[in-house]
Amino acid sequence: MRVLLIGANGYIGRFVADRLLADPAVQLTALGRGDDADVRFDLATGSPGALTRFLDAVHPGVVVNCAGTTRGGARDLTRHNTVAVATVCEALRRSGCGARLVQIGCGSEYGPSQPGSSTAEDAVPRPGGPYGVSKLAATELVLGSGLDAVVLRVFSPVGPGTPAGSPLGRLAEAMRRAMQSGDGELKLGGLGTQRDFIDVRDVARAVHAASLSAAQGVINIGSGRAVRLRDAAGILARVAGYGGTLNELDAHPPHAPHAHAPHPTTPLRTTIGHPRPDPDHDRDRDRDRDRHRDHPPTTQVAFPYPDGCGSWQQADVRTARDRLGWRPRINLEESLADIWMEAACRI
Repeated sequence: MRVLLIGANGYIGRFVADRLLADPAVQLTALGRGDDADVRFDLATGSPGALTRFLDAVHPGVVVNCAGTTRGGARDLTRHNTVAVATVCEALRRSGCGARLVQIGCGSEYGPSQPGSSTAEDAVPRPGGPYGVSKLAATELVLGSGLDAVVLRVFSPVGPGTPAGSPLGRLAEAMRRAMQSGDGELKLGGLGTQRDFIDVRDVARAVHAASLSAAQGVINIGSGRAVRLRDAAGILARVAGYGGTLNELDAHPPHAPHAHAPHPTTPLRTTIGHPRPDPDHDRDRDRDRDRHRDHPPTTQVAFPYPDGCGSWQQADVRTARDRLGWRPRINLEESLADIWMEAACRI
């Protein structure tokens, strides 16, 4: 089976590549913007005609699209998440290869959901931010293309390679800094949010299964269980061996202009989204140790989760089980241990 993988250098794409390469029946070709891609091509700026010529030459049986971005303004998100998918769909329509398309979607396409509920594929999507809107538009393009296609709506991927800018990546970095500087307390904000975390290696297994199946439409890929970020932080502290205390910052009403901001009389030592440069951090550490000889210092961390999904998200994953024969295998503790291992290597 010839597979064309788009976005092999991305967070999910790297693990999808590893999974496909482990299958001796797969002949893999990687297409992307990086120098290490087999073929260099930028979906956001390349023409459908150029991609069609390549498809006709390689003649893949499956095209897996892991390309996209989670950062930037609405224009960048639209270009990389929506226009790029339109290019793929149009090229596949023009090509004579007849390839199946496996598109990576995301749980942010659904937007906020009712606490306690599981979101199934027939839920009406109401994305709460530009990222979710751009990904939903891509999904609609795929579903309306007339191609043999499936969209895997991946919820909150975690595990090795988790981006340092993601909420759990920032939390691991804040904990590393606290341990390095001897801070005896972490005050964390926004930990009431609940998300459905799924290990990126399980996502790769789902992509492999979808490549081999005849399933079409939308299929959720998640653990099927929402976990509070507070509980995830506790697991991370345990696997990291952090002996300090974890306390949540006082919650503010949703309409407050500075929700989850630290108390103004307490210095902000570490912010997950905007960490201080090391020299400043070291000076503050020395100053605070002099000031708090009898009391361990405190690290305060603002913990935003700006995915537009509100306080709760949990996937209904029965369709993945029934149509792909897929179930998650890797538990959250193992995923968090891998996140910590990478953070600890930066000490």
